[in-house]
Amino acid sequence: MMPSKFLSLKPEKQERILNAAIKEFARKGFEKASTNEIVKEANIGKGMLFHYFKSKKDLFLFLYDHTLDIVMTEFLGKLDWNEKDVFNRLRQMVYAKLELMKKYPEIFNFLMAANRESSGEVRKELESRNKEVTNAGYRKAFEDIDFGKFKEGIDIQKALNIIVWTVEGFAAKQQEKAGPLSLNELHTDELLAEMDRYLELLKNCFYKPQLKASKCS
Repeated sequence: MMPSKFLSLKPEKQERILNAAIKEFARKGFEKASTNEIVKEANIGKGMLFHYFKSKKDLFLFLYDHTLDIVMTEFLGKLDWNEKDVFNRLRQMVYAKLELMKKYPEIFNFLMAANRESSGEVRKELESRNKEVTNAGYRKAFEDIDFGKFKEGIDIQKALNIIVWTVEGFAAKQQEKAGPLSLNELHTDELLAEMDRYLELLKNCFYKPQLKASKCS
């Protein structure tokens, strides 16, 4: 929940503080990040920062919640809910995430750094928040999917887990390969073409033969 004192600021000043904090935490992680650098970048007094946030931890966790909310809201808004095929829906999800990486490189660099964060002061809370948001996102993303296309006897939940892990692993790999300086330069079409090859293999494994002639070897 956004602190009320911070909410009362003009949007331009809010954005200045948030951008400065995102940049510092993304580059240095929680423990090494300097609030002195944040206030310098945001052009505010240090006392004012702690007037809005009780501690560096509160600021960090607020940023995590705030950036996840931005990403998930736009992410879900990009999906075509009339599409009932799970693989086509997942392809949309990959495309949406790649486009958001290009649109918000600093935010994704921050989230990537936060998900690698080892500080005991925030690790447990980050894991709880990430699990909750991720599970809610996938529940929403898999609404109204046509599971009748899967082979008889397939454990659909386990199949979905395999499919999701593949998609998440692919996206994480591309994010890592791009690095902090070039997320906005991702070649979406090339990456989707590569992703399609993985999705095609998974279709061959899990869909009924009449829907996909090939078999999982």
